[in-house]
Amino acid sequence: MDDLGSDKTSRILYIYSMLLHGQVLKKNELAQDIGVNVKSIQRDLEDIRDFLDKKRVRDGYGCQLTYNRFEKGYCLEDNEQLRLSNNEVLAISKILLESRAFTKKEMMNILDKLIENCIPRENRTAINDLLNNERFHYVELRHNKAFLDKMTPLGRAIRESHVIRIKYGKLKESATVERRLEPLAILFSEYYFYLAAFIENINKAEAFENPDDVFPTIYRIDRIQELEVLDEHFKIPYANRFEEGEFRKRVQFMYGGKLRKVRFQCKENSIEAILDRLPTAKVLSEDNGIFLVEAEVFGKGIDMWARSQGDNIMDFRVV
Repeated sequence: MDDLGSDKTSRILYIYSMLLHGQVLKKNELAQDIGVNVKSIQRDLEDIRDFLDKKRVRDGYGCQLTYNRFEKGYCLEDNEQLRLSNNEVLAISKILLESRAFTKKEMMNILDKLIENCIPRENRTAINDLLNNERFHYVELRHNKAFLDKMTPLGRAIRESHVIRIKYGKLKESATVERRLEPLAILFSEYYFYLAAFIENINKAEAFENPDDVFPTIYRIDRIQELEVLDEHFKIPYANRFEEGEFRKRVQFMYGGKLRKVRFQCKENSIEAILDRLPTAKVLSEDNGIFLVEAEVFGKGIDMWARSQGDNIMDFRVV
């Protein structure tokens, strides 16, 4: 590295790149590797510290160069307020593992990146120890398909109102269909990521159980075999804009369909879980530990859910 010793700019960039990659740098070792004296390395580190301090003042956030007494070297530390805490890293990791939303390779890669956020660095070992068993026994979903590469193009198409063309593998008929879609939102529920979209150029009377359905169709993203973002744009009046937050409150198991109001009775021991599961639910009355609940929902997914609750749900009906 003799060429670095004589070129201060290249030397500073080299040191900075090592810091960005999370390395802890010791002045004596660095001076020997590059071929300069320790005072030169000290001046380089001061230049980097000055640059980072000015950048942090200007932007309101950023890294700072600090001396790690535990490892006896210099490293970069982020503004802790902008980083996930160890508790947050552990909680998010647990949620991700429970979701089983990604292939094993994707999941392990995401977890590794999350754990890299632990502060201080020595806490990474503790977090890894708490996750190792679940990571080892992680079971990916049966579709075994990587789909993360579709998320950014879909997000761009939604944000910029681009029409998309997809080739989609249907579940029931085991057939493949092609669709031109107006994408509206990406949603997650029950292990899978979904795309909500309006279909262009389709005979609703032939294709839909409810031809008058004004709500979007739901597609599982892992079943999208081919995706093309077209140059064409679509426009939805602001008054009719799709609000995924409101839609998400009312859709169960990502089944499309009519907006319905349902009413049922449930036992006291399950009322809290039911109100959490159905964001639009409200208690109409209570009699001797039996609650009368009403909720507004899309489609028939709620019917499947109600049957799965056994005798905790009684007198389920559409009103």
